[in-house]
Amino acid sequence: MLGRSLLARRSDWLDRWAPILPILVAEFIVWLGFGALLPILPLYFTQQGVDLALLGVVIAAWPAARLIGEPIFGWLADRTARIPLMVIGLVASAVFCFLPLAFSGPLAFILLRAGAGLSTALYDPAARGFLTDETPASRRGEAFGLYGAAQMGGLILGPAIGALGADRFGGISFVFVFSGVAALLAAIPLALRAGEGAERTHTALLHETTEFPPDSPSVAGRVAAQAVNDQAHRSDLADEADRSDPGAPTRLWNRGLVAVLIINAGGYFAGGTFEVIWSLFLTHLGAGLDLVGLTFAMFGLPVLLLSPWAGRVVDRRGSITFIVVGSILPIVTGLLYTRLTSPTFALPLILVEATGFAMINPALYAVVAANSPRGRSSTAQGLFGAAGTVGFIVASLIAGVLAATDIVYPFYVFAAVLAASLVVGLLIGGQRLDGRAAGLRGSG
Repeated sequence: MLGRSLLARRSDWLDRWAPILPILVAEFIVWLGFGALLPILPLYFTQQGVDLALLGVVIAAWPAARLIGEPIFGWLADRTARIPLMVIGLVASAVFCFLPLAFSGPLAFILLRAGAGLSTALYDPAARGFLTDETPASRRGEAFGLYGAAQMGGLILGPAIGALGADRFGGISFVFVFSGVAALLAAIPLALRAGEGAERTHTALLHETTEFPPDSPSVAGRVAAQAVNDQAHRSDLADEADRSDPGAPTRLWNRGLVAVLIINAGGYFAGGTFEVIWSLFLTHLGAGLDLVGLTFAMFGLPVLLLSPWAGRVVDRRGSITFIVVGSILPIVTGLLYTRLTSPTFALPLILVEATGFAMINPALYAVVAANSPRGRSSTAQGLFGAAGTVGFIVASLIAGVLAATDIVYPFYVFAAVLAASLVVGLLIGGQRLDGRAAGLRGSG
């Protein structure tokens, strides 16, 4: 009886999330490789002769390319099939993972990191726009919670695989190869979905079908078939607020979106700071590479376990509380890191900090989705990613310079920036930071 109940629940879960499962699988695999690579990048670059001040420039090349690419590729993803864009982005990411083994030096690293950033910019807005459009408004927080959990599942296992492989199969070069292979493998479930013709045409493309000439029966037939599939999908979701929400924004630039862009910039300022200095900070305290890798895995654990739950609560109660608490926890832990005398003391603080990010990430994604005009979801996601990228770039450039003076200075700065972005975002966004469709806000 219990076995049948578990099977039924698993079947219901698979049916509910079947449209986005390829995205979740791809994210998990991508982050396996990313998790393996992330702890060793600053160490590898410095071993290759990149000093601390220039390290920030090398690290910043990746988000700088994303800053240029995400708004453009997000706009493109709203006007074409998204899955081919995702597959191309993943394959290109794999190539740029391999190339640092063949080319070295600061200029080469800057160019290669920029190429990797453009590849990611091609993939991410299309993936998040796809997830937004394939998920009912009442479940978007949970969907993005699963999305974050898939990423962190990979981040937890990636460092362990990278460390074990580096120990047994030729050192640091294994990590670059593993990361590239992971990106290639992540493209497979998406390519299979595209091969099955499973991708629905999204709203913006349906509006543009009049651009085809009437004497093009093959194109018209494909568009008509896709339109039928899309209409059937809409019928299934007819009772969802995102199809009839009178409070849905009609303009891309609205208070809710602007507010969440500011908050995301502050959050990614923290991310840029940590990517530049975290491994160096821990080794400064006496940590070995094994402990550094463990800290990255531990960061992923609360996100893996709590993000789906946080997303479900966001769907019922709204995003504002999760945004506030999720910002405060990293601020507090960032200040506490400056007082550490042993790297092992960082472990419990990491769990607290990661709990904050587990809370804030699905909340922010839900706000972006709720404040995206119909047919502009990938464009909004591209702007959202670009705002975070601005924060990441600025932090990358500042953190190296500050760390060259004192390794703890970047922590003070990121805590101040994150606090300021939260306050400004709350003042601008107000109730638009609720993250639910207007028709759902009274039910929480």
